[in-house]
Amino acid sequence: MKRNLLKVCVFTSLIISNFALAQEGKLDNLKPRDKTGITVFENPKDTVSTFDHLRVKVGGAFALQFQGIKHQNNSTPVLNAAGVNTNQLYPIGNNINLPTANLDLDVALYDGVNLHLRTFLSSRHHTDTYVKGGYLQIDKLDFIQKGFAEDIMKYTTIKVGQDQINYGDAQLRRTDNAYAILNPFVGNYLMDAYATFPFAELYYRRNGVIVMGGITNGKLNQTATGGTSPGVYGKLGYDKQLTTDLRIRLTGSVYNIARAPRLDFYNGDRAGSRYYFVMENTAATSADQMRSGMVDPDFQNTMTSLMINPFVKYKGLEFFGIFESASGRNLVETERRTYNQYAAELLYRFGNTENFYFGGRYNKVDGKIVTGQDISVDRYNIGGGWFMTKNILAKLEYVNQKYDGYPSTSIKKDGEFKGFMMEAVISF
Repeated sequence: MKRNLLKVCVFTSLIISNFALAQEGKLDNLKPRDKTGITVFENPKDTVSTFDHLRVKVGGAFALQFQGIKHQNNSTPVLNAAGVNTNQLYPIGNNINLPTANLDLDVALYDGVNLHLRTFLSSRHHTDTYVKGGYLQIDKLDFIQKGFAEDIMKYTTIKVGQDQINYGDAQLRRTDNAYAILNPFVGNYLMDAYATFPFAELYYRRNGVIVMGGITNGKLNQTATGGTSPGVYGKLGYDKQLTTDLRIRLTGSVYNIARAPRLDFYNGDRAGSRYYFVMENTAATSADQMRSGMVDPDFQNTMTSLMINPFVKYKGLEFFGIFESASGRNLVETERRTYNQYAAELLYRFGNTENFYFGGRYNKVDGKIVTGQDISVDRYNIGGGWFMTKNILAKLEYVNQKYDGYPSTSIKKDGEFKGFMMEAVISF
């Protein structure tokens, strides 16, 4: 399927290139992918049109890290059939991680109708090229008749496709493989609600109020088989620039799916973690253990989740927070378990164009693992960045992550990793 999608992507690009010469400039109602997009959450909504003919914008991103991290644990040795201790930690060195790259195609197909398609050229789990996802966004219905339902569409947006669903605001500030310019730090959040599902979303945005409802099958890989109930989700929020210096945003999101043979809501990112090999054993590989350092609650059969996100920006001072509570179970369980996530991120952006920043992030997850133990994982990051241009960002951070409550036979028993990360990002 991935190869087929890639062929479609390439074929479409070639066809479109024969009809459109415009490869530059901003397309209506799509989020910019340089520094100007760092505090933009959903794609903007504006009825002012610059469309005059089909246009294609080719974009991309590149990211590279230098990792200098050490880890430790206090686990009881567990020997496999070959006599190897599977709780022996991987001997991490100081070196460069796999470079990652994205290719974006944004296409203005018609007045108020846009296509977005993202391809991962290289990522941690898949070093081969594959289509991450895409969607069709409709902000006008002029393709039916000029001015059709314009009073409604003035505030309404329709999105359909297979891509990230709009649950929570954290997924709108995270690193998406090489697209790391939005993330002020190197790693994503501990419990990462991110996956590419088929979806349909309906937005209504007016005077700062955001109302969104969506439906999905909750499956990462598609096959025409049964056993899945529809997943429904929604977001309600308020986002307003109150004065020249002060902007506030507060959103709440919910997601529920009653039944599925396999859910990938918290483990659907095939790009994986930025912290390579942390808390993994000596048999680990970069691709197979791509979620190193992340927390997966293992809800594979049914789940309900809630996320609340405050965001405040006053001049150069910026705060973003997360409260998330998710409950669910996997296929062998009869009772639900609950995981909670908390995060607070405080940044100060400064310089003539706020091209420098420094700050910190605290992130914690607690919950009950399948074997019944109550665990918690804490991480803090301290760091900063320099936008050399609006398309080039250099980051430096110190990260410290600790594990508590895991059984002695777990490799994460009294686990900890800490050290420095540097990341170079290009996005356009």
